[in-house]
Amino acid sequence: MLKLLLVVILIAVAVYFTVRALDRRGIAPAPRRPQPPPPRVLGPDDDPDFLRDLDRKRKHPEDPE
Repeated sequence: MLKLLLVVILIAVAVYFTVRALDRRGIAPAPRRPQPPPPRVLGPDDDPDFLRDLDRKRKHPEDPE
């Protein structure tokens, strides 16, 4: 059991020093490309076609049957 504990500690120390050495060398992950902003969602009151249709319906109401 003591041997297993020593192996785990040695592996942990080796990983720690490896990460530390890589960090000092300045190896960093590849830079991320900037993402374009998501498309702006237009509400119905911003849509020119909706407003044009609304204006047309207001000026020329349909005949209710």
